[in-house]
Amino acid sequence: MWDPNTPMPHPSASLSPHGLEYSFEQQAYPSDYVNNIAPRHTPPQALHEKAAFYAVQITRTLFDKATGYGPHCMTEDKWLQRMIFLETVAGVPGIVGGMVRHLRSLRLMVRDRGWIHTLLEEAENERMHLLTFMRIRKPSGLFRMNVLLAQGLFCNLYFMFYLFAPKYCHAFVGYLEEEAVKTYTHALEDIDSGTGRLPWATKAAPEIAKHYWRLRDDATMRDVILAVRADEACHSHVNHTLSKLPHEASNPFTNKGGGSQA
Repeated sequence: MWDPNTPMPHPSASLSPHGLEYSFEQQAYPSDYVNNIAPRHTPPQALHEKAAFYAVQITRTLFDKATGYGPHCMTEDKWLQRMIFLETVAGVPGIVGGMVRHLRSLRLMVRDRGWIHTLLEEAENERMHLLTFMRIRKPSGLFRMNVLLAQGLFCNLYFMFYLFAPKYCHAFVGYLEEEAVKTYTHALEDIDSGTGRLPWATKAAPEIAKHYWRLRDDATMRDVILAVRADEACHSHVNHTLSKLPHEASNPFTNKGGGSQA
């Protein structure tokens, strides 16, 4: 039994150099898998799917125009600005959805059937994308202010929508992640083009990325983008699937190896 008179160890005493002992376990992707991922589209059928699809298309069009995004005008700075900003937003849905379902489970005193863990895992994964890109670029004060405003708006809107229309919210994230796969595929094309627009073919991957995705010691930023794109494709599939399920259904993505679906 722990003796209350025993001094607690200093928190830094047991930390790894990257603090990843706090993160969810992340699988290592096979190279043939990440290299063969391509943009895919799930045609909207139900009303909530159609509403989500058009909301994402309108949002992306407006954001692209506001930020000057295009096929031949991106530079490394523009890419990093876009990636960092979008990942600060992408980490919101999972944590908000998980929180709402967690509070519902407490309030009604019922099991959640495995959704909370998957949603929190998604939020953590998106945050790791952000932390990785932050190793390359430190945003300015104005950029951080824009992030604060965007997060405040999106977090509250998503919270309200998730209370009353969770299927719509999951469909929205599913289509949003489809667009993310397109964006990271474009980034890979810029990396491989040899034009210098995104010189990451030989740029070393940050150590935090190597540990999180279990990359090789000589991994490059191109390998990181491949892993990030694979994550986004996974999030798209998961959310499209959840958007079709009843709120009380069991999570089909819960580990079948004996993990509980509390």
